[in-house]
Amino acid sequence: MSIQQTDTTVNEELDKTAPAEPFNEAVNPDMAGKIDLEGLNPAVINEAVDVSDDADLAELKEELDSLDPDNILADADKKSIGNLKNQPVNDEKIAELEAKVADLSDQLLRKTADFDNYRKRMNQEKQKAIEYANESLLLDIIPIMDDFERAIQSAQTSEELNGLPAGRVMLDGITMIEKQLVGKLENKWGLKRYNSTGEAFDPNLHEAMLMERSPDIKDPTVKEDFTKGYMLKDRVIRPAKVKVVMPVNNEQ
Repeated sequence: MSIQQTDTTVNEELDKTAPAEPFNEAVNPDMAGKIDLEGLNPAVINEAVDVSDDADLAELKEELDSLDPDNILADADKKSIGNLKNQPVNDEKIAELEAKVADLSDQLLRKTADFDNYRKRMNQEKQKAIEYANESLLLDIIPIMDDFERAIQSAQTSEELNGLPAGRVMLDGITMIEKQLVGKLENKWGLKRYNSTGEAFDPNLHEAMLMERSPDIKDPTVKEDFTKGYMLKDRVIRPAKVKVVMPVNNEQ
């Protein structure tokens, strides 16, 4: 069926559905595509579509396939894009930004390190404050321990006390109490009493009260303890008061 025959069939269908009023023959032929097709026989419409000119469709398809996105852009747009692609990179600006980034990174590392050191120092000070919180109390107890020690030494050299049975019992009791006190303070609180007799003189541990010279020694040595020294954990809280023997100076 030709296109002319299809047009004749559509016109016949329009005549059947059109109102009884006279048809205006002056209608613009261009409006034919806007005619309301409701009520038309679908078979007629489908037939009209099927009989489209295959050559025209092929030509239209070929034209659509030939479209290239690059051809859609105007020449001015293509030139602008090319200029953007070819624009040289500002190396000086990039170098400046990289220098700022490096400087900020260094500042951040330094601040982080400073804060970490501060945190560690505060933790150490806090721990030390806890460990040595009883230092002043223990310093008050140490003179009492000195009295215990002097009492025991005096009782041991007293012939009268040693001659009495009750005196020996009392001495043993005092000695036992003194040992328990020293042991409790050392095991629970970290208070240690150290002996210095025969040891090399150390100004950090000893306070020299008397001094004498002897040709029998080469280095300063503690000869006698007057009062014992005490350490709280690893800190000397009271140095020992001692008598020191110094070597004889042979130089003329």
